[in-house]
Amino acid sequence: MAEKEQKFKKDGIITESLPNGFFRVQLNEGEEEVLGHLAGKLRVNRIRILPGDRVVIEMTPYDNKRGRIIFRKK
Repeated sequence: MAEKEQKFKKDGIITESLPNGFFRVQLNEGEEEVLGHLAGKLRVNRIRILPGDRVVIEMTPYDNKRGRIIFRKK
């Protein structure tokens, strides 16, 4: 059976809300800024994400400039 794709999670802060459900996320590790979109349950349950919110973003090793927002921290 094939191995699952390795994904890694990073913490960040929403800096800007863009059209079509995309957000700019400033990662905590450095000055890197990535583009993120809402993942499954956040979109289905209509969880509001605003600039300044702390989030967890899931990324793949293939594209380090995009990711999925999977969790909004309190």
